[in-house]
Amino acid sequence: IYADTEDSGVLRDEYAQLAAQPGYQRLRARCPVHATWDDHDYGANDAGADFPMRTASEQAFLDFFEIPQEAAVRRRPGVYDAHLYGPRGRRVQIILLDTRYFRGPLKRGLPTLTCRRVRYLPNNDPEATLLGEAQWAWLEAQLRQPAELRVLASSIQVIPDQHCFEKWGNFPRERERLFRLIRDTQANGVVLISGDRHLADISRLAEHAVGYPVYEITSSGMNSARSGWGEANSYRAISDSFHENNFGLINIDWTVPNPILRLEIRDAEGNVARRVEVRLKSLQRPQRTRVHQ
Repeated sequence: IYADTEDSGVLRDEYAQLAAQPGYQRLRARCPVHATWDDHDYGANDAGADFPMRTASEQAFLDFFEIPQEAAVRRRPGVYDAHLYGPRGRRVQIILLDTRYFRGPLKRGLPTLTCRRVRYLPNNDPEATLLGEAQWAWLEAQLRQPAELRVLASSIQVIPDQHCFEKWGNFPRERERLFRLIRDTQANGVVLISGDRHLADISRLAEHAVGYPVYEITSSGMNSARSGWGEANSYRAISDSFHENNFGLINIDWTVPNPILRLEIRDAEGNVARRVEVRLKSLQRPQRTRVHQ
């Protein structure tokens, strides 16, 4: 939904409109839906912890997605959550981060020729946070759980750091903390998904960050992409970004000894517009060889 409001009634009306959409009803009937939010369903453009209606917004979100009353996410602030699917050897962990509820202030800069509307600068304040300490501790516990593939969802982009808008790069200490946490927990198989940008892209961060390449597939929006809206991205793993209405898809072929991940951007009709294939074993830290004397 796109409900910039401090009126919880308006927010719930927007969710009701989404619930009435036939396409969304078919999606809910066919597969589980696990969600996190970004700014406009949270309640305000680029909003963070200072949004005054965040508690009411959280309740509307949890109610719309029919989160059970006994669920852990109901008993804590924020909407971060995790789910695990599949048997041993094919376990897929879905980790949904909340980059809104706890996020500290953004640091604004003066406009430039390339950043005319918005320009956010890196906030290097040691106290500045994206996730908040409780969510960081929870994330560490999740990354220590056994899984072959981990899909880590962030509403804003993690890897790209050259555009002027919201991104993990606005909080450099937090961005490095995320990579360090993946590295220190020895969590293999992490793939990032994100949205927010009104375009689609696939990025690749080299091995130095966590011990193996990290891929990020950005898809947005399903009905609100901006044609011709391009952004610099030195981490891009495809020829160029995709600027039409889109959604992302991760296909996993478990039938081969080294499973294949197909990270795909698809257009509104479901046709593949961009694709990157990755072998699951390439998303693992190198095994250390023990030397016996």
